[in-house]
Amino acid sequence: MKPKVYVTIPLPDHVREYIDQHCEIKEWTEERPITKDELLKEIEDVEGLYTTWVKIDDELLNRAPNLKVVSNVSVGFNNFDIEAMKKHGVIGTNTPYVLDDTVADLAFALILASARRITELDSLVKAGNWQKTKFEQEYFGIDVHHTTIGIIGMGRIGEAIAKRAKFGFDMDVLYYNRNRKPEAEEKFGAKYADMETLLKQSDFIVLMTPLTPETEHLIGEKEFAMMKESAIFINVSRGKTVDEQALIKALLEKQIYGAGLDVFQQEPIETDNPLLQLKNVVTIPHIGSATARTREAMAMRAAENVVAVLTGKDAIDPVY
Repeated sequence: MKPKVYVTIPLPDHVREYIDQHCEIKEWTEERPITKDELLKEIEDVEGLYTTWVKIDDELLNRAPNLKVVSNVSVGFNNFDIEAMKKHGVIGTNTPYVLDDTVADLAFALILASARRITELDSLVKAGNWQKTKFEQEYFGIDVHHTTIGIIGMGRIGEAIAKRAKFGFDMDVLYYNRNRKPEAEEKFGAKYADMETLLKQSDFIVLMTPLTPETEHLIGEKEFAMMKESAIFINVSRGKTVDEQALIKALLEKQIYGAGLDVFQQEPIETDNPLLQLKNVVTIPHIGSATARTREAMAMRAAENVVAVLTGKDAIDPVY
């Protein structure tokens, strides 16, 4: 008898076929996201859960006594209560590696869009407000090449950003991380710096840390006050790693030049959030890994993880 897997998100056909070879699939098929109460009714007899962002806690685990593995279609796993999962003997997996370059591309898209005011000037042209005058400096932006980038969190994606910065834009690379990365220092000329030095010296500051109790509100009022007035802040990590009110204050008071944000404290962002009214902020809807090829690769990696565990093999990408 095949083990049962409950799937809360849409599956590409080839991924469904792969899981179906090894497991019995139960799927949430409605267009809206499944609610917690609805999920609790569906998982009482399942051994695998294939999902993203569903909170895995004691309440859920108590309702799923047969559960062996939760496979997150994401590199992040802050939806996992790891201590509760360990207590219940449930393995958690994620999808690292396959999205590194895609997210690094997105980080640089935000850097370029913020520095060269792409979205602001795009709106200006489309509104018919492009005036050819001698005051073209009104459209000036900031150079990206031959500047200094500071990367907070030098994991795999951070290294991919450093590679683009060094070899694509001749940037000096500073980084702050829990541990030094000698290989990144050698390959990209990256220099380890403490947080204060990085914040004071960088022209572009890219936040790439996972969300943990230690990194929640890692960047706040004190950190923004250390940045250059010409600095641009980029967040492609998690919204709660930043004190959003402190960011708004820094932008309004021109403590920093601008920001490029893929993530927010509340998602979707509230329509009355002041960030949406600021011309010097580029806002996009948490699309770091959102290309068809990368999302399909993530979907397959998550499938391989859940199938591996339920067929008696080791998880490919265990998170603990």
